Amino acid sequence: MGKSKKKKIKALLLFSGGLDSILAAKILARQGIRVTAFTLTSHFFDAGQAKKSAEENNIQLVTKDFSKKHLEIVKNPCYGRGVGMNPCVDCHLLMIGEAKKIAAREKYNFIATGEVLGQRPMSQNFEALKIIEREAGLVGKILRPLSAKVLPETEMEKSGMVDRRKLIGISGRSRKEQIGLAKKYGIKNYPSPAGGCILTDKEYSRKLLDLLEKVKNIKSSDLALLRIGRHFWNGPAKIILGRDHEENLALKKMAEKGDILLELKDLPGPLALVRGKNKKMIELAKEKILKYSKKLKNKKPEFSVLSQD
Repeated sequence: MGKSKKKKIKALLLFSGGLDSILAAKILARQGIRVTAFTLTSHFFDAGQAKKSAEENNIQLVTKDFSKKHLEIVKNPCYGRGVGMNPCVDCHLLMIGEAKKIAAREKYNFIATGEVLGQRPMSQNFEALKIIEREAGLVGKILRPLSAKVLPETEMEKSGMVDRRKLIGISGRSRKEQIGLAKKYGIKNYPSPAGGCILTDKEYSRKLLDLLEKVKNIKSSDLALLRIGRHFWNGPAKIILGRDHEENLALKKMAEKGDILLELKDLPGPLALVRGKNKKMIELAKEKILKYSKKLKNKKPEFSVLSQD
């Protein structure tokens, strides 16, 4: 296929902003394929890194919020969870499904990802990749440029739309080959590999599980509050204590109508946010504040109580 035709080929690339997805974009672009990066956002992750990486590497980016759908699969995953509340296979399948809709509407030739075979034990093993393709109705139609040579040939490669010889065959958890490719392609700024999604964090997952079990109608702010403070439940009502000055300020900003804020008058200590109607919670919040305050000595504590109306 001639170079002029290659320029008309459009790929929609699932894009996290990490090194793997940047490399996938570069590998395809070097074949003359027009790449659009596609990033999804939810209650549990935003598009901050994706936007930064896309801008630095001159990659066109589109974003979509799928918070409601994502929360449902977090609650009830079909394919289980990882070490925390992370439903990795269900999550990747949902992302591919969203990409499939965009690709059909905007006339993209194919969908690509930055996945590396064997890099993540739950969602990037060979069986998981097969499940995702099958359930999405995209068998042989998802290109993974970094691992293409160790995976079955896709329809795009068979047709000559994509040159398989110019794709890569990385597998496993080592980052050595990716770092080498970054140097080759002149990619200087990229995030270091992190633990990934916050749903893999054990403390956050424990708080989330408590929330799902105790509160029927969960709000976005309920999920945001899980990221900070010490959490104490009494039925569906809860107390959140700030662990430092920054968290105290954050709790003040995040308080909503119906919440109650408590803090010590003229003494340093944690601020408490009380959410949920429970007569015992005010006194319990005072007890918790005193327990975690370090500089009371023999002073008689007084409290400021503020309702958010």
